[in-house]
Amino acid sequence: MKRRTYQVIALLLIGLIGFTSLAAADDTAQKDAAKPKDRPKVQIAILLDNSGSMSGLINQARTELWKIVNEFVNAKLDGVSPDLQVAVYHYGNPPATKLVPLTDDLDRVSEVLFAIPVSGGSEYCGAVIQTATNDLEWSESNRDLKLIFIAGNEPFSQGPVDYRAACKAAIEKGISVNTIHCGNGIPEDWRDGALLTDGKSMNIDHTQAVVHIESPQDKEIAALGVELNKTYIAYGEHGKAGVERQAAQDSNASQASPASAGARAVTKANMFYSNARWDLCDALKEGKVDLAKVKPEDLPENMRKMMVEERVAYVKQMQEERAAIQKKINDLNTERVKYVAEKQKELAAEKGEATLDEALIGAIRDQATKKDFSFGK
Repeated sequence: MKRRTYQVIALLLIGLIGFTSLAAADDTAQKDAAKPKDRPKVQIAILLDNSGSMSGLINQARTELWKIVNEFVNAKLDGVSPDLQVAVYHYGNPPATKLVPLTDDLDRVSEVLFAIPVSGGSEYCGAVIQTATNDLEWSESNRDLKLIFIAGNEPFSQGPVDYRAACKAAIEKGISVNTIHCGNGIPEDWRDGALLTDGKSMNIDHTQAVVHIESPQDKEIAALGVELNKTYIAYGEHGKAGVERQAAQDSNASQASPASAGARAVTKANMFYSNARWDLCDALKEGKVDLAKVKPEDLPENMRKMMVEERVAYVKQMQEERAAIQKKINDLNTERVKYVAEKQKELAAEKGEATLDEALIGAIRDQATKKDFSFGK
């Protein structure tokens, strides 16, 4: 009898262990399925001729950065939003100069664009393409979108580096080179550079002032963009510089035009504008900081005497306030987009040659779509 009882108990234990193992395996599978997919990357290197005749080109790049970034707000690959990185070079005064490497710090990108000097007159396209291809930390994944945009107005063949060799090295890394000729038509060498890398060749009027269609929502959107700054909590060694850079780029966008300031505010209300390096709200959201381990001297004055629980509550409050302002901006932007679209239809007949932002956006959308990115709402 005892033996039979022991056998029954043994079978029950085996069954229980088996069930527990299956449950654990199922739980692990559910956790694995819940893990976010690896986010795809969109990497864009902008190479600008900064010789004396290119001041208009540089100004277009400065004022339209935020509009270009906002094209990716609704972009997805396999249902996942990408990480966006931008690099900037100028090359009108050799050697080619890297102003900022591939980075998601968009305020830094804006800062260097507004600081580009206009000087020189030796535009070596092959050399700057080679430099950007070799020096930047390009993704090794074929699913990621890797683009070089080079803009200028002199022969593409100038300089010590054969543009054909430079373009071949780029496409071997999966980088498409898009050429933007500043002037009438597209010379054969500028067209050839793009063809060699599955890129797109374009021409723009770099002397043309970008037409900013102002909307009734612009001023309120821009004001809310400035209001967002009050929700940032600067910390650590980069905190002070981050706050100052943020305010300076707000000012640069505002001085450019109400539309540019509004476009920057829309960027600040969405995922590509992250400042986890110096802002506690973004750093905590991205899991890059432990509030219990931050030294009091690395915190703003009003947080230094807070207990850990108080720190957490305060950061959460700022995150909620930020989210509320961002929602207002995005709601207003939905109305603004509709208004601008109607005005663009009215102005279509008067339109001249493309400007830098239009060339970039058109090429980016085209090549992103070929990589199976979607641009839904």
